[in-house]
Amino acid sequence: MSAEMPVQATVAVLSRRRSLAGLLAASGALLAGCSSTSSFLNSLPSVSSQPTPQPAPGTIIGTGQVKAGLILPLSAAGNAGIAGQAMRNAAEMALAEFNTPNVQLLVEDDAGTPDGSRQGAQQALDAGAQIILGPLFAQSVTVVGQMARARNIPVIAFSTDANVAANGVYLLSFLPETDVERIVSFAVSSGKRSFAALIPDNPYGTVVEAAFKQSLARHNRPLVALERYPHDQAGMAAPIRSVAQAAVRADTLFIPDGGDAVPGVVQMLMADGVDVRRIQLLGTGLWDDPRISANPTLSGGWYAAPDAAGYRSFADRYRARYKQDPVRTATLAYDAVALVAALVKTQGPQPFTPAILTNPSGFTGIDGLFRFRPDGTNERGLAVLRVTPSGSQLISPSPRSFAASGI
Repeated sequence: MSAEMPVQATVAVLSRRRSLAGLLAASGALLAGCSSTSSFLNSLPSVSSQPTPQPAPGTIIGTGQVKAGLILPLSAAGNAGIAGQAMRNAAEMALAEFNTPNVQLLVEDDAGTPDGSRQGAQQALDAGAQIILGPLFAQSVTVVGQMARARNIPVIAFSTDANVAANGVYLLSFLPETDVERIVSFAVSSGKRSFAALIPDNPYGTVVEAAFKQSLARHNRPLVALERYPHDQAGMAAPIRSVAQAAVRADTLFIPDGGDAVPGVVQMLMADGVDVRRIQLLGTGLWDDPRISANPTLSGGWYAAPDAAGYRSFADRYRARYKQDPVRTATLAYDAVALVAALVKTQGPQPFTPAILTNPSGFTGIDGLFRFRPDGTNERGLAVLRVTPSGSQLISPSPRSFAASGI
């Protein structure tokens, strides 16, 4: 099958074993996406703030001999339930496109709660699951990870909170740390020498700030100024003014926020005298937002994200199958299931050992190149894009291998 034909196995394992790499390459994978996944996940309600719904009975997809538990918030309220249903559809689609893999998905509804995840994990493990996919929320990942570890069963979860990653509990989500390192390293390689930052005062901002400081230290670049700002205009004024005054000593300004906030922040910077034509604006994958491209003051800004071509292909196939648009998190479930199917097909009777799952050569899925670290976090091969009025423009492609990426 050529790469132009509809995919049947969308995770290609980049193994050093020639036979494994050849088999999966022949099955036709190469998909990519965008890290607005993080933005969608940040909009999901906290599990502790919701009434406690009752999980629905589990269902089974596929007839294979290797069982994998899939724990999703199918009956949760609001965006969480919408995400859960889309991820369930994407998982089903992955099995269908893999062409009758030897996999059986045990789909469990956790209703978006840790208790629901505990119940779902217990049911999947008791039914013989050899790996658990999900859950989505950090608190639930902790619960499921503890249960699975007691039986020496690995977990591939979808939380963006790196604190819940652990040996045997691997996160497939987009982690902000990867966005930060990619955009900083690109800016340095492009000759940028001094950095300032305006960072949202929220949990995402806390993670990004730490990653940003660490990345600058690795690249031996000075941090001229950094301020945190709240998401209200009155509270923004003082930190923005402080960074605006210091920005004359920087050639780069990092604003890791979404399309609801960045245009206003930049307008206030300009009102305080910052020339955005002189200073290079940087963002994370949250900049993959039509509101960013639509704002002329942000034109020319750079941000890190996967190439969007693979996601567009995935979304087209999803719409054809389910007659609706997927949510952005759906690709996580697709890639997780496709990875399981590929490993079952190629890795023999024990396809989910730590050595296999943490293969340093990594894997390629809809959202591009990724690999799991032994500590459960992940690394992704991201592109760098430029903001233009007509949409994002690729200026540095995603690496084809981790060796080529220099990571």
